[in-house]
Amino acid sequence: MDTETSIVGTAETGVPGLDDILIGGLAEGNIFLLEGAPGTGKTTIALRFLITGAQAGERGLYVTLSETEKELRNGAASHGWRLGDHVDVFEVVPPESLLDADQQQSLLYSSDLELGETTRSILSAFERVRPKRIVLDSLSEIRLLAQSSLRYRRQILAFKHYFSRNGATVLLLDDLSSEATDKTVHSIAHGVIKLEELSPDYGAERRRLKVTKYRGRQFRGGYHDFAIRTGGVAVFPRLVAAEHRTRIGRGSVSSGVPELDALLGGGIERGSSTLVIGPSGTGKSTFSLQFISAALARGEKAALFVFDEELGLLFDRTRQMGFDLEAARDAGNLHVEQVDAAELSPGEFAHRVRNCVDRAQAATVVIDSLNGYQSAMPEENALVLHIHELLQYLNRRGASTFLTVAQHGLVGDMKAPVDVTYLADTVILLRYFEARGRVRRAVSVIKKRTGRHEETIREYRIGESGLTVGAALDEFQGVLRGVPTFVGERTLLNLNAASDDDA
Repeated sequence: MDTETSIVGTAETGVPGLDDILIGGLAEGNIFLLEGAPGTGKTTIALRFLITGAQAGERGLYVTLSETEKELRNGAASHGWRLGDHVDVFEVVPPESLLDADQQQSLLYSSDLELGETTRSILSAFERVRPKRIVLDSLSEIRLLAQSSLRYRRQILAFKHYFSRNGATVLLLDDLSSEATDKTVHSIAHGVIKLEELSPDYGAERRRLKVTKYRGRQFRGGYHDFAIRTGGVAVFPRLVAAEHRTRIGRGSVSSGVPELDALLGGGIERGSSTLVIGPSGTGKSTFSLQFISAALARGEKAALFVFDEELGLLFDRTRQMGFDLEAARDAGNLHVEQVDAAELSPGEFAHRVRNCVDRAQAATVVIDSLNGYQSAMPEENALVLHIHELLQYLNRRGASTFLTVAQHGLVGDMKAPVDVTYLADTVILLRYFEARGRVRRAVSVIKKRTGRHEETIREYRIGESGLTVGAALDEFQGVLRGVPTFVGERTLLNLNAASDDDA
């Protein structure tokens, strides 16, 4: 493999993320198969492949048996691309199809041509242009013209040997519209890339790709999400945390609230993950924002990804508690992004989080909430795997990560939609409890991998001054069940005298 790598050059596709998956691009002088149902982005990737070659001074040829040159150029223009003089488009159509006043014959499609005539026209176009990169669109037409598997295989082999002798890198497109189970080209091609489109019950379609074969080269296996937008295709390589190892300085990170730091045994460790879990309305977001506020006060940068709350309401609500998130965002110290789970794939979300840490140097990352993140996942098992890789990656980059999870129910026995407590380094549990005819809130730390923590339960309040945490509720039991029993001698709760008025 090393010998081939040193001899054979690499033709970059120019598609963001795809060359990363292919570890550089396509091996020059070989034939590759790009397959997928109509609408999965084959043509867009192929055009980007030719334009990238043209920018490097390589001539390209797009051979189309299904689309017209006008359609291809309009498609390129929709992405802001101009094919230019280095990219030729050749339509495989018979002369009779150019209807004029002197010719009254009906339009003939490529399937009406004999295979031999089609092959000769393609090779003639190649001899005329002498391209370095070729796209043949699509194999379905060739398959129909061949009429038999043997003839079809021989024809693809003939193309392979001919283009290989001439040093051309070929991209074959297959829309799988006929004989989708035919794997003839898979065995012939040097590499195979499969594109898929998934249609969830609600929300935009999801697209993903997979490299199923690449002879003599390493590549990133598995499925990778991608999106088609104005400007072309963007691929989001599957995150593999093991590939990212960075030596970082560990140490405790303060929340800015002394009582909360005491509960956490002095704070959380830098580069660790914290899960804030509790029923709706207990202040999970506020606890996470407290750590963002402390990070900004230290002069660090932070990132906040919000799934469940509109940003305008978030800015207004937190401003009243002393968190001016909007000002921090405008100053460039805080990246705030509202995430629409119905429109964003998990791979793209992980890509955005990664960019905030790698490029913006965010030291604190908050994902609010995991419930919203889950709705972007096809199934629960995928969610756990995505979260595992994302947390491992952020930890290794030295970022402190905070996840919030809303449990079902308000008091008593509650359950989370998915159990990820074993993934987090620290777990902060929030609870409602009833006392003296009022609903109160309690916080406890039930897990901390990186050191000791208090085993007590403390009451907390959220008011105009932000988050206030009181002393340990050591004279009560049953707080986590929602209805505590007083077993001590002191007056109920140990906050300041004005706290009852704020309740």
